Amino acid sequence: MTTNPDLGWLLSDIVGVPDVRHAVVVSNDGLEIGRSEKIGRDDAERLAAACSGLQSLARGVAQGFGGHGSSTRQIVVEYGGGYLFVVAAGAGAHLAVVTGEAVDAGLVAYQMQVLVERIGTHLTSPPRVEQAAGDVR
Repeated sequence: MTTNPDLGWLLSDIVGVPDVRHAVVVSNDGLEIGRSEKIGRDDAERLAAACSGLQSLARGVAQGFGGHGSSTRQIVVEYGGGYLFVVAAGAGAHLAVVTGEAVDAGLVAYQMQVLVERIGTHLTSPPRVEQAAGDVR
């Protein structure tokens, strides 16, 4: 999948928040849809794949413990040196934001919600469809 060039400038607001390092829009199946300027393609693709796995695990936990719906709304991972925030961002897509440890988590969550509401139609990833002979596109 190619990166959507229109998303780079749309992600610039969130990476302008102090101690936010990167923002990547990812599909449910682990593909990068768009990324902020300072994250390279390889790192963005690795983050997209990781977010897909996190979404799958979170969905399983939610379903196993009485959650409603087929998707999770938010995942926050705290690790030594920072955070990873992942929120639903349109049909089949998620917004992932990587930060340092001194970030204002409330501000990041708010800015992510504003961004998703503002540009939700740009953050939609249609499901891949199978073509003849099993090709997935």
